Parts: sequence; structure tokens; C-alpha cells
Amino acid sequence: MKFDTPAGTNPIDRMQVVGKPTDRIDGKYKTTGTAPYAYEQNRAAPNAAYGYVVGAGIAKGRIAGIDLSAAKAAPGVLAIVTADNAGKLTKGNFNTANLLGGPAIEHYHQAVAVVVAETFEQARAAAALVRIDYVRAKGRFDLAAELDHAPLKGDDSGEGSKAPPVDRVGDFEKAFAAAPVTLDARYTTPDQSHAMMEPHASIAAWQGDELTIWTSNQMINWGKGDVARTLGIPKEKVRLISPYVGGGFGGKLFVRSDAIMAALGARAAGRPVKVALQRPLIANNTTHRPATIQRIRIGCQKDGRITAIAHESGSGDLPGGGPETAVSQTKLLYAGANRLTAMRLAVLDLPEGNAMRAPGEAPGLMALEIAMDEMAEKLGMDPVEFRIVNDTQVDPAKPERKFSQRDLVGCLRQGADRFGWSRRNPKPGTTRDGQWLVGMGVAAGFRNNMTMKSAARVGIDRKGVVTVATDMTDIGTGSYTIIAQTAAEMLGVPLDKVVVLLGDSSFPVSSGSGGQWGGNSSTAGVYAACAKLRETIAQKLGFNSADVTFEGGKVRAGNRSVSLAEAAGDAGLSAEEMLEYGDLAKKYQQSTFAGHFVEVGVDAWTGEVRVRRMLAVCAAGRILNPLTARSQVIGAMTMGVGAALMEELAVDKRFGFFVNHDLAGYEVPVHADIPHQEVVFLEEADPMSSPMKAKGVGELGLCGVGAAIANAIYNATGVRVRDYPITLDKHLEKLPHVA
Repeated sequence: MKFDTPAGTNPIDRMQVVGKPTDRIDGKYKTTGTAPYAYEQNRAAPNAAYGYVVGAGIAKGRIAGIDLSAAKAAPGVLAIVTADNAGKLTKGNFNTANLLGGPAIEHYHQAVAVVVAETFEQARAAAALVRIDYVRAKGRFDLAAELDHAPLKGDDSGEGSKAPPVDRVGDFEKAFAAAPVTLDARYTTPDQSHAMMEPHASIAAWQGDELTIWTSNQMINWGKGDVARTLGIPKEKVRLISPYVGGGFGGKLFVRSDAIMAALGARAAGRPVKVALQRPLIANNTTHRPATIQRIRIGCQKDGRITAIAHESGSGDLPGGGPETAVSQTKLLYAGANRLTAMRLAVLDLPEGNAMRAPGEAPGLMALEIAMDEMAEKLGMDPVEFRIVNDTQVDPAKPERKFSQRDLVGCLRQGADRFGWSRRNPKPGTTRDGQWLVGMGVAAGFRNNMTMKSAARVGIDRKGVVTVATDMTDIGTGSYTIIAQTAAEMLGVPLDKVVVLLGDSSFPVSSGSGGQWGGNSSTAGVYAACAKLRETIAQKLGFNSADVTFEGGKVRAGNRSVSLAEAAGDAGLSAEEMLEYGDLAKKYQQSTFAGHFVEVGVDAWTGEVRVRRMLAVCAAGRILNPLTARSQVIGAMTMGVGAALMEELAVDKRFGFFVNHDLAGYEVPVHADIPHQEVVFLEEADPMSSPMKAKGVGELGLCGVGAAIANAIYNATGVRVRDYPITLDKHLEKLPHVA
């Protein structure tokens, strides 16, 4: 099915099942411990041995020699795989560095061996006996130093955040020089880890030349292709299974070394092998969000209208990698005739930088939305009104290209009303609650809407049970539930009559989970399959498909009514279809918007920051399930608290690794850090997006949160911090004096 014209009225519009706050189908399994994650597939792969990955002890250089004698002689050891005996391997399409290093070492903790033994403890003990001699080479580990001579670089995050090396509209320099009110400021964001609860984990098993990997992965088809490419085997010989994923945030978009090392270990040992990356290897061996250094310049007329805006960002990655596209949202979020965006990419020998929840927009808005607040203060304008004055309903670079829907103003106005913004004292450092300095902050949220082709197979059996199969993954987002809701709505059956099968590469290829495209795209694929099945049923029954109604488990046309079970018959009926997209996204700019509001308290004595209230008002198309959508947004808001106040991978610039590479040193928010969170969804349905008329919210909920917190801290203290995370040492000495 091709989606190339705006969606008209369709069965989803009935909203009898879709759009209802529905508990997650997988919730009962996850809360009772009966949902088998990748590392727990013991029945599917019995008698599995254990693999333990050895990570490189240097960041750049080569291996001069490996002594495996003591490790091989250790109790329980079945096999040890290194680059010397692994056979020919090819780098995957989605990897920047090789997943098995040696003799060349490209980054710290790059996998250089996997030790396979009867038990985990034996594998770990034997891995400690592997002796490796390295020849260290000089590496590049300091982003600021390398950006001094880094080239301009354009790229796409792969999640819709695309930007060229330099993009100009009008004459920025001339307009900025002429503007009566200007801002020129520098901001930094640090390297960050996904820090998901479930580690990267896999079990691999061979049957002859066919490989099955149970793995924790967001994009099954991408992963299947990269496993085949890496190992040099036909793609049809690879099967990936990932029914449950315990958090990914972009860190599991691509196959990582756990899957490849499990496959190599299983081939060497002649039996299934399970591998889970140790927590330090998750930080240094897998991907992370790259640090950025950003410069923002804004020129305004005295009435607050932007006449010139420039956003430049620099980041780093391994050779062959790409930049953090932190300028992408600035191309679209605010009006202004004269514009400049640019990116630089430094070559660093740190672990691979890549997608982390809302790549591009998340760190970009952490800078842009502080700059907007700073500019509002210079103008003497309310920060909410300053943003509203500079709203645009068209792409600023292409005025003929309208937004399919854009209600940023509604998000900001409703948010301000609900949050009590009128009670905010615009003079910083003047509102107190006992020993606490109290402040409010606001930021706009923006995330591009992407769609990806997606397929599904839908069948009905002789009992009237509907089964949906697609390789879509559920990474904690509620995919099982919204897919079931879609099928139930389309075929007119109760939700308990729908069975959803996900996360298996033997199923039709879906959009996968990433870039907040998963919910809208995967359900659109299910919509297409259900539409085809409706047509099949109508034809079998001799009904006019244009007049047919599916409701209450029955098919009706005129005065005739047949149950779905009867229509399916003993053999059952099924249909498979893919929804592909035309060029509507080129004709109309498709984006999602939010207004983020935060209240903080800052201890006047110690500088400790406590978030007191949070509100997100989101405009993101049709909300398929308000309950699971809210969970996505409050989870993103929580991640925003971490980004603003605590999350930072500390770089050892001498030896090129992330020092705080575990959950003891890399701090993330816990329940005690998170206050009341309120989420509001504006009523929308975007016919340009898909037949579902939906968009995404999982990453929108993060975009802008960090800046709203930073702006609230400034309002509370009068101290402007432009370098994240905003830890107390960065403002303690500048706080208002305490009598």
C-alpha cells in the first residue's frame, strides 16, 4: 500500500479502541518476571555455555602479542576466540569501528577476545588470565583542542536530524551586525551514556550453517543484515529474535559486540553461547551521545522579532563517523529571514559516538533554548511571549513549504496557564521558600516526524482470534499494545481477541524502534495488512468492500452479517502488506512540538538543585494510547533531568577512555530526584503523516527539558550556567549571599 495522498476518513477514526488509555499487554509479564529477555532464553537455547568479552586496555595502537596458555588451561574453558582465529570478518554497515579488534586497536574496551566456559564465573576467571602486550599509539581525546582545526561536516543522524556542513539563508553577518539587540554565547554538552537497565546481551546458536541469535536489539532487519555482513554468511542464514528489550534509547539500534562474540564463541565451542557485556564495556565498547561545543548568535529588533540567527556546533567521532547534528532544529523552530547553521567534526579516538534518544535535537535544544531565554531577558520580554512572537507556520528557508501541523503556540499558551507562569517573578534570585531559592523555566520542544516503510502479517483463525506478526520491537514503549489496538480497531474485535508476535526476523520487516518513528510507522503497517485482510474477507463473502463494516467480531454489509470465525473457516485467512510512503513529507514539513515548564529549588547554602514540578504540553498528532504515550514522555522528562543535572561521561584525556563507566560513577536520576510530572496532549490528527494520523512523542518529551531546567535555575539564582551538567560547583560561589 502506498501512502502518497493525505489520509481521509478510515476505520481508525472510530477511535473505539485506538486512542483509549490501555494498560500494556506486556506489563504483566515484565512485572512478574515471566518475560524472557535475550539472556534468559534458556529453553530456546538449552545447555548454553558462557562467554566473557575481553576489552582492549588501550585506546589506540596495536596488539603485539597475546598469551592464551593460562586461560586455556583454566577450569571449564571450552574455547577462546581472537582476531587470530575468528576467520575473516567485515565491518557492518552500521558500525564505525570493528566489533572484534586486533591487531589494530581503534578505541578503549574494543572487544579483542571472548572466553567461553561452562559457567559465567569460569569464563570471567579465565578472561582475567589472558595476557596481552600492546604498543600504544598517540591518540586524540580532547574535543576542544581537536575542533580548532576540524573541518566542516554535514550529515544525518539517521533519525531525521539532517544538516549540511554550512547552510545559509539571506545574509546573516550583515543582519546580525545591524540588529539593535544581539546575543553571542557558547554552550557545551558532555558525552553521555544510554545507561539502559538491560545490558547488551545475546545468546547465539548454530544449526549447521544457520545462525540464530536471541539479542537485545531495536532494529531487527538492520541487525540481521549486519550480522550476515560481519560474519560473511548469507542473510537468509541468519535469524534474529528480540521479543523484549529492556531499554535501548538508540544504543541498541545497531548490532554490537555481544551478538558477534556470542556467534563466534558458539561456532568455536560447538554449542550455544550467551554473552552479556559488562557495564564498563557498555560505556566504552558500545555507542554514546557525543559531546558538543556550540555557539549561538541571535540578532533581534527591539520588538523581539528575530532578524538573524546562527547556530554552530562541533563534535567528535572515530574516523569514518559522523557529527552530532545539534543544529538541525534551529533550521525550523523559529522565524527569521537571515540564518546560518554549520557543523564541524573532529576525529577522536574515543569510543563510537552515535544515536542517543533524540540525536541532534536533544543537545541542540539544550543550547538554543537557553540562548532564547538570554535573548528574551536582553529584550525585557517574557520568555514565553518571545518564543510566540517568533513562531512560524512555514519552513523559514522555504516559505512555500508549510508545516503539516504546528501548534507550538498552543503548547506554550496552555502550558503557561496550567503551570501558573503568571506567578513567576521575572527578576532572578528573588523568590524564596525558606532556605530554597525558587525559579521557573520554560523551553520549546521540537522533534522532526519521520516515517519508515513497515510491513505486517495479520491472520484470523476459526475461533475468530486475530494474530499479528511483524519484526517490530517493543523497547518498553508499548508496541505490543498499540499494535493490538490497531488490529482490534480495524477488524472490529475486542482487544483480548488479538495476539501480537514481535521481534523475530522471520516475520515481515517493520520500521523497527527508533527516532520516534516506531509507533506511527509500525501501526500503519498493521493498518495496511488489516485493510488487505478486510478486502480478502469481503471478497470471500461476496460483500461490497466499500460498504462493509467490521464490528463486534462480525462482518456486516447491508442486512447480512457473518462472524469473523465463520468467515475465516477451518483453514483461516491471512494477509501480508507493507505501507510505503510517497513524497508528502517533502511537500509538507512534518514535526512535533512541546512546551516544557519546570520549577526548581536551589539550596541557598549548598547550591543543591531540586526539581519541584514539571509539565510537558505536546502537539504530536493523534495519540494512539494516552497511557503508554504519557509513560514515554515522563520517561523522557526524567532523562532530561539527568542530562541537565548529573549525566556526564568523564574523559581521561591522557589515555582516552570514559572513567566513570558504571552506574556507581555515571549518575542517572532515581525516584527521589523526580517530582510530580504532568503531561498534556493537544487534540490533533495529522492526515499528512500516515493513515494512523499519528506522530511520535518518545523523543519529543526529552527535547527542551534540559534547557527548561537550566532556565529555571537561572530564574532561581541569577547565575547563568552554559555548561552541562549544571552541578552545584558551577554556581555555588556565585549564589546570592546568605545573611
